[in-house]
Amino acid sequence: MLARTLLVLLLCLPLRGVAIAAAQPAEQPAKPLAEQPIQYSTRTGPLRIAIIGLVHGHVEGLLWNAQRRDDIDLAGIYDPDRALFDRLAAKYNLDPALYHASLDEMLDSVKPEAVSVMSSIADHLEAVEACAPRGIHLLLEKPLAFSRADANRIAELCRMQGVLALTNFETSWYASVREAKRLVDSGEMAPIRRMNFRHGHKGPREIGCSEEFLAWLTDPAENGGGAVVDFGCYGAVLATWLMDGQSPTSVVASASTLKPAVYPNVDDDATIVLTYPTATAVIEASWAWTHDNKEMDLFTERGSIHAAKWDDLWKRTENGPRVQVKPAPKPADLENEWTYLRSVVRGECSVDPLSSLAYNVIVAEILDEARAQIADHK
Repeated sequence: MLARTLLVLLLCLPLRGVAIAAAQPAEQPAKPLAEQPIQYSTRTGPLRIAIIGLVHGHVEGLLWNAQRRDDIDLAGIYDPDRALFDRLAAKYNLDPALYHASLDEMLDSVKPEAVSVMSSIADHLEAVEACAPRGIHLLLEKPLAFSRADANRIAELCRMQGVLALTNFETSWYASVREAKRLVDSGEMAPIRRMNFRHGHKGPREIGCSEEFLAWLTDPAENGGGAVVDFGCYGAVLATWLMDGQSPTSVVASASTLKPAVYPNVDDDATIVLTYPTATAVIEASWAWTHDNKEMDLFTERGSIHAAKWDDLWKRTENGPRVQVKPAPKPADLENEWTYLRSVVRGECSVDPLSSLAYNVIVAEILDEARAQIADHK
């Protein structure tokens, strides 16, 4: 179902706020690529996982978890910078034998079930090109890609090889977000007419991100932009999910660099407006908030929902007072990204739409269009 949805949705992305007309069939259409069924892992026991890249700050979460969980077997780590590995190895008591200076050599010798990709966003395609032919599933830190070309190539490789390329968002593990969607789908709070998303923090340098993280995060070639990509992707995937996989009919974006002395090469504050046939989404992405901010407001014809971090959820009926809501427990397979990854690559649970290739190709298309509009206005 998701693969069929992807093929349809890839034809529908609007350009500069105007929907693209349907392409005319070629006289001799190319033969479609043969799609392969997902090659689920048949292993049992702990998930055998390897890491590609150490320059993403979120890698420390996996290194910390690998020392404390019995359902993860950290089998190998690739990064070209041995000194970076050595620094993290000392901090997390890693076996030096985990280090590999060659990606291909690591994949062939370690043979992981899945990899966690902790590189720059621009290097995601390279990781998929290495893993997909080997039948190795991937969990990529958000977003999947910032260009539609890379996203489409990733999707093509994964379809051809029967490999999962999943995208990890922190918000995917919030019970508040899951309950908000349930309230909409049940009809209690529906239909959605407006979605407001606010995601960001004071800025990666201000909150103390490492220099290796900052080096690519503030490089437009490696990250695609600044806050527009880093935090705009959250609202883009949530809007796509809440709209059940629709592409927007228009994308409008603007961005600013409010702190040019700190971020001279990328934006640090951006707004993206998505229009759908029955709703509007406003995505506010910023490295200039006064605090860490991950929240959404949904306005429906029967009331509104405020979903913030983890279990922080409120709702109000039309003209009624705001009432706090206790979210329902998440399904066991969606407890966190590592529990989910182990289950999904073994075929024990279905692919969650928020991590799915179909939805995250749409996210990449939204980001690509937003970036193009921002570039045109410079």
